[in-house]
Order: sequence, then structure tokens, then C-alpha cells
Amino acid sequence: MNDDPANRPVEGVLWMLATGLCFVAVTGSVRYLGTGLPAAESAFLRFVFGSILLAPVLARVFRAGLPKGALPLFAARGALHSLATALWFYAMARLPVAEVTAIGYLNPIVVTLGAAVLLGEKLAARRLTAIAVALLGALIVLRPGLRELSSGHLAQLSAAIIFGCSYLMVKRLSALASATEVVAMMSLTVAIGLFIPALTVWVTPDLTQIAILVLVTLFATAGHYCMTRAFVAAPLAVTQPVVFLQLVWATLLGALVFGEAVDPFVLAGGAMIIAAISYMTWREAQLRRRAVTPTPEAAKL
Repeated sequence: MNDDPANRPVEGVLWMLATGLCFVAVTGSVRYLGTGLPAAESAFLRFVFGSILLAPVLARVFRAGLPKGALPLFAARGALHSLATALWFYAMARLPVAEVTAIGYLNPIVVTLGAAVLLGEKLAARRLTAIAVALLGALIVLRPGLRELSSGHLAQLSAAIIFGCSYLMVKRLSALASATEVVAMMSLTVAIGLFIPALTVWVTPDLTQIAILVLVTLFATAGHYCMTRAFVAAPLAVTQPVVFLQLVWATLLGALVFGEAVDPFVLAGGAMIIAAISYMTWREAQLRRRAVTPTPEAAKL
């Protein structure tokens, strides 16, 4: 039995499988919710429920007091995440589940580029190659010029970019607060950030819609928990490729539950994006073990 807490590959893979299923359940729930509620309101209610769920953590944070310099970072991340989440809810109500999932895979690419531009991390040839392959995969998914891009496509593409910027801020915040505190403060700041936009388009939700949003909150929280356990159990080089199965689950969900056609372009493009991310993660892990390059930022879903 291997006692290394970061070298339990089977456990890491199982936790990452659970992560993918939880996040597909989130997308499926929001897809089922549809356009009955405005995107800003749906996103607002999801994070209100998340703040309630994480209230004990928030109480502990405020009793202890925020670390010096943390409040502006939490506020900035909350603003970015508010916009990205509203765009994601908008896209999810209008696009096939698999397509939203595939475009969302661009998050780690945005994080990598942002780390180079904002944090001074080097872009070696392997990273540039992986980024180019991922962007080509995104073009295959979107197929501009071969079909008209809808507002849903533009919303999800924008959401992926803004989510990536939001995740970049985690690197700074992780030095000031624990992962649980960062997630709890994100829920609170996003709920605050979406309060006014939600009020301007408010539609009174029925019990079914509230129940669905509660499920979204529970699945999302469980997904983040499983993902954290996966990262603790095994290296990213082991767990990252399992993320591709999320596209498989999303495709099956869309086809079996929502009657969405299986789009080979989405599968092919999504596979290219994940292959590029997986290679980049594996290569960085190899170099890190050899102590040749500094530890790169790990992109989170």
C-alpha cells in the first residue's frame, strides 16, 4: 500500500469521475430550467443558496477577520465571477449541453495565457503548441463561417474567458485564505454582485424552479469538494485527462434527456482541447519533478 498522500492514482481518478458527474448534473439542471427565469436571477439565486450552505464558513471568516489586502481581491473576483456566471446561465439555457461543456474547457488555456501576461510566467514552446491546438479545437466546436454563431455561443465564449480571469485571482487569494474560505467568499460576493441585476429582471420563481436551483447548488458544491479530493489524492497529470469524460457524460445527457443531436465536431474539438490541456499538465508535472521549472498554476474547473 502506498502511503504517499499525493500518489493514490485510483482514488484520484475516482474522485475526478465523481467531479465530472456532479458538474454535468449542474449543467443538466440548468438546461432543464431553461429560459423560464432570467439568467441574472438564476445565477443570483444559485449563489444565495450557496452562501446559505456555506454560512458556517462565512461566520468563521468574519469572526476571525479578513486578512489584510484580501477584501479588494475577493470583491474583484466576485465581480468577474458574477458576470461570467450570468453569461454561463444564459448560454446553458440556449445551447446543447455538450457544446457548452466543450467551450468551457478553454478555461485552463485562459489561465495559462493570463499567467504569462499578468504574472510573468514563461510560455515555453510546449505551452504555445498546446494553446494553439486547444484554440484550433475551439474553432472546430464553434465553426465560425460555416454556421451562424448565436448569442449563446458568444455568451459561453465570453464566460470561459472571464472565468479564466477569475481563476487567476485564486493564486493570490490562496496565499491569504483556505480553499473553503475562498469558495465561501466567492458565493457571498457573487450573490451581492448579482443582486441589483437580478432585481431589474425579477420573475417570481415557482417551487419547481427553486428546487432545481437548490439542486444546482448542491451538485456544484459536491463537484468542488470531489475535485479538491482528487487534487489531494493524485497529481494533476493523472486526474486531468479524466476531465474529458465530462464531455462524454454531457453528450449522453443531451442526447438521452433533451433529445439533442450528437455533434461530431463538438466531440472532436472538445477532444483536441482536452488533449492539449492534458499534455501541458503532464509535461509540466514531468519538469516539476526534475526541478527544472517552477510550479505552474493549476487551472481549476
